[in-house]
Amino acid sequence: MSFYENTLVTKQDLPKSELEKIKDKYNEVINSNSGKVVKIEEWGLLNLARKIKKYNKGFYIHYKFEGNKVTLEEIKKKLKTDRSIIRHLIVKYKNLDVKNEFFKKTK
Repeated sequence: MSFYENTLVTKQDLPKSELEKIKDKYNEVINSNSGKVVKIEEWGLLNLARKIKKYNKGFYIHYKFEGNKVTLEEIKKKLKTDRSIIRHLIVKYKNLDVKNEFFKKTK
């Protein structure tokens, strides 16, 4: 199995309940297709560098997981049909850094 990071950017105007459904949906997709979610980070509502589909902001959800080809194919299939996701990025890694959170909000 390989290590991956998947970052989802959702529409800015989604309610909190819808964001939770999206987070749980992709968590379930990864776990049910021979993958294992290591960590989920919610980076929150951030400004986009450029407008994407008339949106200036997006809510970021970041998954760190282990998976294989089947897991990736299923994630990509779900992402293509999901209207609330405006962008996504999947990156393969040799090792996952689970200690650092780059967009952690400090109080």
